[in-house]
Amino acid sequence: MSRITTHVLDAVLGKPAVGVAVRLDMQDDSVWVAVKESATDADGRCRDLTDNAVAGLYRLTFSTGAYLAIKGRSSIYPEIAISFKCSGEEHYHLPLLLSDNSYTTYRGS
Repeated sequence: MSRITTHVLDAVLGKPAVGVAVRLDMQDDSVWVAVKESATDADGRCRDLTDNAVAGLYRLTFSTGAYLAIKGRSSIYPEIAISFKCSGEEHYHLPLLLSDNSYTTYRGS
């Protein structure tokens, strides 16, 4: 089974994005089903999403608009969703580099 984790970095501040709400969903018969809701810790990480993901299609949704509003900033992206295939056999670490009007993601280690 796979472990799924994430990390959010605020590229404008050059620091971890603390307190970003993150939801992990899995697709089941074309319907998204919630697996876990969490938030980034003091290091900008969510380590507690799942340790036992089976093969399938997953989605991470980040509540970026709420995070930026707390910082007195705004964005055209109220949330960011990343869909990805999981083999059920490897660790999936999917970081998000966030700024007010852009974002980047990649598969980390």
